[in-house]
Amino acid sequence: MQISIYSSRVGWGPFRFVQSLDSLAFQRITTPSSVWQDLIPFSLRRGRGDGNKGRLCCFPKDPLGDVETWSESVDKVLSCKAGQIAFREFLKSEYSEENILFWIACEEYKKIKTTPEMISSANRIYSEFVQTEAPRQINIDCGTRENITKNISQPSLTSFDSAQKLIYSLMARDCYPRFLKSHVYQGLLRRNDSR
Repeated sequence: MQISIYSSRVGWGPFRFVQSLDSLAFQRITTPSSVWQDLIPFSLRRGRGDGNKGRLCCFPKDPLGDVETWSESVDKVLSCKAGQIAFREFLKSEYSEENILFWIACEEYKKIKTTPEMISSANRIYSEFVQTEAPRQINIDCGTRENITKNISQPSLTSFDSAQKLIYSLMARDCYPRFLKSHVYQGLLRRNDSR
């Protein structure tokens, strides 16, 4: 049995995207079976000596404690960090990870308080996701893309709302039902049930 703990992150500017379940202090045990069936929280390892078995020191509760609720709606998945990470891993396998990265970037963008930071972040989101031939170009209609392009020189906190709604709808309608049937989600459910 080989144990590897991941620690890398990717991102730019004020937006940091978690590359894997590692950032929540998970470990991955690689076996011949599906890797996702072997995801277990780092906090369940013995010998931490903190008396809070099943909890991570930086989380008030186990980050995978809500796994069962993720089947209720895509909002439940997107509302928690562990859900976002698991959904991202699934979307990676479908070559559509840009959808959740864009959605997360938009959520972070809406929290910006200063105009210079808003302008800088809007341009980064635009060049990363919206612009034609962007590295992580999202699948939106040309009218929405043109509207964002026309207004990018004077961005507002709602500049990406229409595109974000389209991407949310795409994830909820197409990706989310497949996620619930995926090895990613089913493996996490099994791990959660076996505790």
